[in-house]
Amino acid sequence: MAEHREYFYRRLHSLLGVVPIGLFLILHLVVNHFAVYGEESFNKAIDFMESLPFLLLLEIFVIYLPILFHAILGVYIVFIAKNNVRRFGFFRNWMFYLQRITGIITLVFLAWHVFETRVQIALGNVDLNYSLMQGILDNPAMFWFYVIGVVSAVFHFSNGLWGFLVSWGIAQSPRSQKIVTYFTLIVFLLVSYIGIRSLIAFAYGV
Repeated sequence: MAEHREYFYRRLHSLLGVVPIGLFLILHLVVNHFAVYGEESFNKAIDFMESLPFLLLLEIFVIYLPILFHAILGVYIVFIAKNNVRRFGFFRNWMFYLQRITGIITLVFLAWHVFETRVQIALGNVDLNYSLMQGILDNPAMFWFYVIGVVSAVFHFSNGLWGFLVSWGIAQSPRSQKIVTYFTLIVFLLVSYIGIRSLIAFAYGV
């Protein structure tokens, strides 16, 4: 019974990592990318997102609760995982190892990012706009912290997408898994570019 429960939790963990968490990550970075087109463009995109009906319910049930479940179970998986990188240093073993490392980095980054933005907004200390992110990323240390955090989050999603497609039976043959590997690499590079380009726009105005 316990094995069936853990199997269910792990499948749910994998699913939530793609839907809705992965989709939210992409949407969030795409909205941030409006900063590339200027302060007014970004603020309009934010105003549109903030005007969505039932926003608080959407955030709680589509974002925060799935992320909380994914994070708690993810930390548990990290502590019980047996990494064989030194003994079996092939590609997928390294991806398994990096998935756990980037999961922890992403969790730390996400907690800090939520504190700097949503928590401070809720306390009435700041407004959600271009100036908020510009002020945060104007600090070089914070800029590189965000770069590492964004790249870690995108890698965790992209590599997790590979695991999802394999574990859910979508990519079973060696050929299909190779195709999925290239596909998720493209996803990683493209989404990372969108995220980092936005950070550069906030920090340097270009």
